[in-house]
Amino acid sequence: MSMDTDEGKTVMCLLTDPEGTHLGSAMYIPQNAGPLQLTQLVNRFLDNEEMLPYSFYVSDEELLVPVGTYLEKNKVSVEKVLTIVYQQQAVFRIRPVNRCSQTIAGHAEAVLCVSFSPDGKQLASGSGDTTVRLWDLYTETPLFTCKGHKNWVLTVAWSPDGKHLVSGSKSGEICCWDPKKGELEGSPLTGHKKWITGISWEPVHLSSPCRRFVTSSKDGDARIWDITLKKSIICLSGHTLAVTCVKWGGDGIIYTGSQDCTIKMWETTQGKLIRELKGHGHWINSLALSTEYVLRTGAFDHTGRQYPPNEEKQKALERYNKTKGDSPERLVSGSDDFTMFLWEPSVSKQPKKRLTGHQQLVNHVYFSPDGKWIASASFDKSVRLWNGITGQFVTTFRGHVGPVYQIWEIRTKKLKQDLPGHADEVFAVDWSPDGEKVVSGGKDRVLKLWKG
Repeated sequence: MSMDTDEGKTVMCLLTDPEGTHLGSAMYIPQNAGPLQLTQLVNRFLDNEEMLPYSFYVSDEELLVPVGTYLEKNKVSVEKVLTIVYQQQAVFRIRPVNRCSQTIAGHAEAVLCVSFSPDGKQLASGSGDTTVRLWDLYTETPLFTCKGHKNWVLTVAWSPDGKHLVSGSKSGEICCWDPKKGELEGSPLTGHKKWITGISWEPVHLSSPCRRFVTSSKDGDARIWDITLKKSIICLSGHTLAVTCVKWGGDGIIYTGSQDCTIKMWETTQGKLIRELKGHGHWINSLALSTEYVLRTGAFDHTGRQYPPNEEKQKALERYNKTKGDSPERLVSGSDDFTMFLWEPSVSKQPKKRLTGHQQLVNHVYFSPDGKWIASASFDKSVRLWNGITGQFVTTFRGHVGPVYQIWEIRTKKLKQDLPGHADEVFAVDWSPDGEKVVSGGKDRVLKLWKG
């Protein structure tokens, strides 16, 4: 498609998707074309039935102005072919969160973990006071105080069908709760000898209703549990030091990260080791999956529609496949060696990219809900943003005065203003599935709910 080229009003552009696949061949487009015109063009080329929203990037920087303005500002020659990467935007836009809508008191000690339910209607928090609390987000009031742990509650995880909540403590005990009643489902589960560092559920699209979850522990093991049988069915042992994080992937593989510097991949029928991912020179602190948002929410989506139990698995599978697209599920690992690795574990045991730039240990890594961005938090007081597909560095957020434990400035490229309001360190944050709310908790014992 060529356009009038006299008077230099056009520029030769090549549109590609994030993986580098060309959309047609290079074409002339008017220099006054901006994101809106490019969106129309991409929709037309892809024969989309409805207009889908896209954002555009040149050299990893979002294009927010007409192409001609970009060329002038960056002194790019009109003679060269300009490569523009298009990315479909999320169905809903994440809203900037900046005001505290509610301060919820109740815990007697520091809040150590928080998690929204998959449908976004409830919130769970775990504390140094040994309780798990459940909160109703419509009324922003406490529903239940769940008692059963004898030690600090370090981690909480909802089953992606929303029917169970599991919590892990500093003494290695695991409690299973019925979130509708706030009651223990049987006695605490024992098996781990030291504290629980992570909990991850088997995805709904692989098994519905949800029964199995995996825990990681400082004792060096990970264990698969069955909530119906109320026992540990497989022990994944092989790490030589503490297991710091665990994720149950969409392909049915469990990933464990450890202080022994390795990531191990396990199959889940017998608990056999499939392969090891090596490369980090120090402890691995954090793992994240590109599909995590959809794994965590299963069949629930932003519309709030409820599916009958027999349809949940199929709906969750559709959502998973749509998020994953044609590319393999990606894993990112953060380490005490100041670096991160981006992996495509189903394709290769070699990392796709080494992400360097942090000046201190990387404490927490996270993918955006659409898997297109990675955010990393470090003790160097910065949060960095990376391209979630290529691993290319995008930008650094500064503005924290102390070490960053967990991330919440993920969803836009601008640093959300530091959310003031906590009297002391923040230990736990979570973003609601609909992208509208953030919850934070910390040393000051209160939960704060933030809204756009």
